[in-house]
Amino acid sequence: MKSCQIVGLGLMGYAEAYALQKRVVAARKANVIGDVLLLCEHTPVITQGRNGKREHLLVSENVLRQRNVEFYESSRGGDVTYHGPGQLVGYPILQLGAIRKDVVWYVRMLEEVMIRVSVEFGISAVREAGKTGIWVKDEGKEFTQSSQKAQSSQSRGGIAAEKLGAIGVHISRWVTSHGFAYNVATDLRNFDLIVPCGIVGRKATSLEKLLGRAVELEDVAPKVARHFGEVFGLEMTAASREELFAKLEMAEQVVTVPA
Repeated sequence: MKSCQIVGLGLMGYAEAYALQKRVVAARKANVIGDVLLLCEHTPVITQGRNGKREHLLVSENVLRQRNVEFYESSRGGDVTYHGPGQLVGYPILQLGAIRKDVVWYVRMLEEVMIRVSVEFGISAVREAGKTGIWVKDEGKEFTQSSQKAQSSQSRGGIAAEKLGAIGVHISRWVTSHGFAYNVATDLRNFDLIVPCGIVGRKATSLEKLLGRAVELEDVAPKVARHFGEVFGLEMTAASREELFAKLEMAEQVVTVPA
């Protein structure tokens, strides 16, 4: 079984994480490091994907500054989204060509990881046709344990489902970057600053909102790592950020790593 290192980065700014991603992607393309899953939280930031529309940012940059929310344009797919403390962000940097050369399958499997994690908390999250990410209906917190079928948000009485997890990826030479964002204890008020993922009239939700109790990221991250390994057929091994940086520095000294 191929291995994948999982590195917890803690709370960090989006620009710092983006720069680190680019270093890891370059090293992975050069085949001087193996597959890596970076997990982190971001300081408050709104990012716009390469397919995004600026009008989906509903406030001025001056308002963002007043609220200490940064704004970045990103190379990932998708539209506009919010990242902040209490949200678990995963950046898988995989040689997808060695797993399965299928972008749609890759996105569906990232959804599957979050669906399986949700099941462990008693939440039935589903896919929606034509949309990425995972969705949940808060119907009195009467959740089921089944996550096998995708269900439309209109299939159960027309109640609009809320988004629990978002996905936006970039793939170059079959090496993946960017990834998924899973709302654990996120301040959902910041999603009111945008049209989340460009879908009008839809709201975001979180594990804390759905469960009505506090949930720590430390309780969620190991479940994400385990299900990620199961879904992609990878043996997950823990590494510190210091070990990752040391490996990158060594690789960059030995090889001229292409961008």
